[in-house]
Amino acid sequence: MPPVATPSWDPGQYLRHSGPRTRPFRDLLARIPDPPEQGRRPARIADLGCGAGNITALLTARWPDADVLGLDNSPEMLARARTHAGVTPGGGRLAFAHADLADWQPDGPCDLIVSNAALQWVPGHAQSFAAWIEALTPGGTLAFQVPGNGDAPSHALLRDLCASPRWHDRLGEAGRRRVEVLQPQEYLDRLTRLGCTVDAWETTYVHVLQGEDPVLDWIKGTGLRPALTALADDAEATAAFLTEYAALLCEAYPSRPYGTPFPFRRVFVVARKPD
Repeated sequence: MPPVATPSWDPGQYLRHSGPRTRPFRDLLARIPDPPEQGRRPARIADLGCGAGNITALLTARWPDADVLGLDNSPEMLARARTHAGVTPGGGRLAFAHADLADWQPDGPCDLIVSNAALQWVPGHAQSFAAWIEALTPGGTLAFQVPGNGDAPSHALLRDLCASPRWHDRLGEAGRRRVEVLQPQEYLDRLTRLGCTVDAWETTYVHVLQGEDPVLDWIKGTGLRPALTALADDAEATAAFLTEYAALLCEAYPSRPYGTPFPFRRVFVVARKPD
């Protein structure tokens, strides 16, 4: 069975649903306290898994004088993200850099470490919490949201399809979740034990998607990337796989006159280090 290749990312595909993808981060951002005042220096913010940079730019709108660094391991995403880089209207600075979140450590104190829909790609990400909290300034915050829909039909059908006789040898583990997203209470417990005050919750958004095969179009930008990467050298196989998967999704998520309802559960955590 072939190993899972590092997924290639398509910023344009990801941004096709930027509205509903951005909403959970806006909800997270509304619950994040302002960074602690550290004299007159700008707040230092790290965005883990910045993707195309459109989410990171929202941080500079909230804290216009901050130094914000977006980090990602996808060259395609970083190329798009860097179109947002530069001095911000409030006198802050927005920059982007390559990093592997599996072993990333801050190179200095941070006032806020934030991540939007990225840590689910990092095996054992909760093991990094202690080092990240240690790197926060007193009163600093670790805040993130991750998809909590691993058991949804969209993912269960993908796993089953990749494991089917037709695709098993070709795709191997490409359609399977490679990490386990914890429950809100588990995140709360781990971060409380590290001395933080923790706000943890979950929300299920019911997005109404438009267009032909809209759920497939959504998943092409995220959870389907490992399978698409594995099939990238075979256009015929890719088309056959997508046709088969699209039919399963249409049955699981039937369209309505107003669009296609697509429930999506997400887990949120805001952990504040003591002053």
